Amino acid sequence: MANTCLQLTGFLVSLLGWVGLIIATATNEWVVTCKYGMNTCKKMDELGSKGLWAECVISTALYHCISLNQILELPAYIQTSRALMITASMLGLPAAALLLVSMPCVNLGGEGQSAKNKQALLGGALTLIVALCGIISTVWFPIGAHQEQALMSFGFSLYAGWVGAAFSLLGSCMIVCCSLESSAPYADSGRFYYSKHGQSNPTSPSSTNHAKSAHV
Repeated sequence: MANTCLQLTGFLVSLLGWVGLIIATATNEWVVTCKYGMNTCKKMDELGSKGLWAECVISTALYHCISLNQILELPAYIQTSRALMITASMLGLPAAALLLVSMPCVNLGGEGQSAKNKQALLGGALTLIVALCGIISTVWFPIGAHQEQALMSFGFSLYAGWVGAAFSLLGSCMIVCCSLESSAPYADSGRFYYSKHGQSNPTSPSSTNHAKSAHV
């Protein structure tokens, strides 16, 4: 029962992490940029934001964005972060589907526990890849942006990516641990059954001989 609750918790945590990574991918407030200084820009109301897809000007009276369409002219950190975040968003769907069908409360076609453990391990591995893609993107992007524009602060999208990557990593570890623990008892019971079955064979000739001698 405790293993089932832990596996369900890992599924929900990894699902929340995937949603956080999708939000980070779709929004453009990864870093907040400023030409002068953060306090000066706040007073002058001239803040900017930069994300995977656009650069925006943020003020009380204006919110204008310029799309980053020049793919070949973009810095390497933007192109790599785009590719990794898109990969994480796409891999999250089959990972969530595998984890859902591997839940003990879900029974499709009378699948055994061994098949469910394999599905959970595969879903956990995909979720781990999702987490790694999110971690690399959310760490590399602010470093590259800081080297390009010295004055900056972190934005909402970057925090969402950090939380999503952390949740995905935590959920994948919980699911993999639960799958490994649940598969061990079945392996032990299989070895016990095999030894018991093997011991029953040598007794059959002796019982047959005893029956023959009793008959004579």
